[in-house]
Amino acid sequence: MTITGTATTPAGIEYLRTPDDRFFGLPEWPYAPRYAQVDGLRMAYIDEGPADAPTLLLLHGEPTWGYLYRRMIPVLLAGGYRVVAPDLIGFGRSDKPIDRATYTYAQHVAWVSEFVRATALSDLTLFCQDWGGLIGLRVAAEHPDSFSRLIIANTALPDGSPMSQGFMRWQNASQRMEFMDCGFLLQVSGLARELTEAEMNAYRAPFPDETYMAGARQFPLLVPTSPDDPAVPANLAAWRVLQAWTKPVLTLWAPEDPVLGTYVSDFVERIPGAAGQPHQTFAPAGHFIQDDAGEAVAAAVVAWLD
Repeated sequence: MTITGTATTPAGIEYLRTPDDRFFGLPEWPYAPRYAQVDGLRMAYIDEGPADAPTLLLLHGEPTWGYLYRRMIPVLLAGGYRVVAPDLIGFGRSDKPIDRATYTYAQHVAWVSEFVRATALSDLTLFCQDWGGLIGLRVAAEHPDSFSRLIIANTALPDGSPMSQGFMRWQNASQRMEFMDCGFLLQVSGLARELTEAEMNAYRAPFPDETYMAGARQFPLLVPTSPDDPAVPANLAAWRVLQAWTKPVLTLWAPEDPVLGTYVSDFVERIPGAAGQPHQTFAPAGHFIQDDAGEAVAAAVVAWLD
């Protein structure tokens, strides 16, 4: 299939860029985008709050973008914090390589690592959910000097052990559906609250058509679900770092999540920095806890950091 409107990086990566007008007038999203160059691709992010304030790095997952944090950001800013929320490559306003083979677990880790370097971020508090955790926890483990705290929400760091039945059903469905309607998917599979049509359209905004969705299609296949997955050695290495991690770690979790609701114990029991912390659960809330309980989750973050 010939795809029109693409550009190519110096390294030969062919990509699409979602038109800006797709992002105009989104509800609860007044933030101007900024851009960093990562491997020849443009990575979008927002950077709000005082430049010298303690900084939170908010990482989204599949199939969302920074908009997922819209209910948390005002609370974090009111608490006096700086908020940096990038769109992963292939998502949001960031460039979208059209070849699914471009997207590997290791490459996503490299892109986010390069983003942290390119934006000179340091002394970070990481908030991560879904693929934001699979990627962000690897980045933190590989670059621990850049991170002072971890906040972990409804994610996993798979080591090749069998994943939940809920995840395996999603992995299969993600490859079979004719078009991945991201707004509808959030509503039916990961939320307790009802999205407005405008909110669903905001989640659809990055993907005008299927040609923009290579990253979203590929993500479910990149989760290590067997011991021979190529990402397992690096994830096991990350776990070795985390099992010696004594800096503060907080879990904020939605146990009703049908995909990853049971995985919280991995982090609470295995990471020393999680001991004695005020871990919280939230209900009603589903996989996308930031959207279901964003204000309450952000208030818990501020209370913990203060």
